[in-house]
Formats: sequence, C-alpha cells, structure tokens
Amino acid sequence: MPSPFPGMNPYVEQDAFWQDFHLEFLPAIRERLVAQVRPKYIVMLDEHVYVQELPPEPRRLVGRADVSLAAPPKPRAKETAGVGVLEAPTQVHLPAQDVRRVPFLEVRDRLGRELITVLELLGPANKRGGADREQYMAKREQLLKSAVYFVEIDLLRGGRRMPLENRPKCEYSVLVSRAQDRPWAGFWPIRLRQRLPVIPIPLLRADPYARIDLQEILDHVYDAAGYEDFIYAGRPDPQLTSRDAAWARTFVPPLP
Repeated sequence: MPSPFPGMNPYVEQDAFWQDFHLEFLPAIRERLVAQVRPKYIVMLDEHVYVQELPPEPRRLVGRADVSLAAPPKPRAKETAGVGVLEAPTQVHLPAQDVRRVPFLEVRDRLGRELITVLELLGPANKRGGADREQYMAKREQLLKSAVYFVEIDLLRGGRRMPLENRPKCEYSVLVSRAQDRPWAGFWPIRLRQRLPVIPIPLLRADPYARIDLQEILDHVYDAAGYEDFIYAGRPDPQLTSRDAAWARTFVPPLP
C-alpha cells in the first residue's frame, strides 16, 4: 500500500530509517529519469564519501558505516628468525574513523559525458553543523558557480536549512537552479500536509524538461520497503507540534 499521508511521511525522517529511505529514493528517481531521457542522456548514481575522526565520546549515528572496507589485520605471530625487523622507538594510537557514503544523481550527455544536471537529496549530515555540512556546502557553491543545473530536494524538517534569501515558510522544499537564471532559482515550498510536487529536471536547452513525481516515488519506496510494518513504532523526529501530531495519528495504521 502507498504511504497513508497525503504528502511526506514524517515517520520516515527518523534516523533509524532515513538512510534506507535515501538509498531507495534516488534509484527510484533514476529509473524514472532514464525512461524519459534515454538514449541521449545517461543517469548515474555517484556518492559523497565522508571520513571523520571520531571524538572520544560516541558520535551520533546519522548514517551507515561503510562495511565494505577490509577488516583490520590480526596481530602477527612472532616473526621468524630469518626476517630482520626494525623496531619503532615507540607506538602511537591512530584515531578511529567514521566512513559514510551518501549517494546523489548525475545526468550526463551520452556522447561527450558532459555533466548536465546534479540531483541531491539532503540527509542529516548536510543539515547538521560540522565537517560533513562544510564539505557539502563547498560542493554546492562550486556547482552553483558552474554551468551545471542543480536540483536539491529537502525532505527533512530537522537541521539547518540551506542558505537562501526570501525563503517562504515550509517544512520541506525543492530547489531547481538553472545556470542561465542564477542568482535566481525555482523553489517549491512544501508544507507537512501538502502533496509532494511534480518537479522539472532541466536538460540541455534544446530538450524539454524531464518530470519527476516525488509523491509517486515516496509511495513506491514506502510500499516496496514495507515501512508500514515497522516505522510507526517510533515517533517523527523532530517531534511534531501537538496539533500536527494529532493530525498525523489519524493516518497511522494499526501495528501488526
């Protein structure tokens, strides 16, 4: 069944489920884009890699650690007598690292592989202070100074918003920036109780925009992942106002 909410499902925003949603949402967009833009364009998944040293205190988990990295080697047995070993004068401790991969989409011209459009779905790391946000903001600024079209989807109520002037009041949003229109950009303010919009994905000027129905994709991911079976055991994060919480409870199905 599709999501019972008329728009964004606030229960999906919980840290425990957002990474899974993020990993499913972008491939679903890709599938629908490919059907509209092939064979002139190719649509590819790429990823940001965030590597940070962990502080002494446990860091809040906002994503999934990279499990594809090789396991640390086991301590060696004593070296054989025939192998000369140069002993270091002392031993130091390497800080632990947190490695996370966050996907995004690229639309490229098939013949020249020219980058045409970048599509980002914001995650918690992009909206909380720290090195991850700074890294994302640097890439964002670089794209907005280039000839590349930029689409930024924000389906998280929490965290810091991206810097914009004249931003309307909204819980969620979509930004579509065309190089020829900058510093102006199209903006879709989305309220909690509002259906997610159909958004344009700009291509080369000679070609019409592709169209992506964000609500249809949300409903597809919700149904395919079986979210109905488990996400409602928790609470929306951040918490809703008392009025919105009462409204949201009218859509929550009974737990199995």
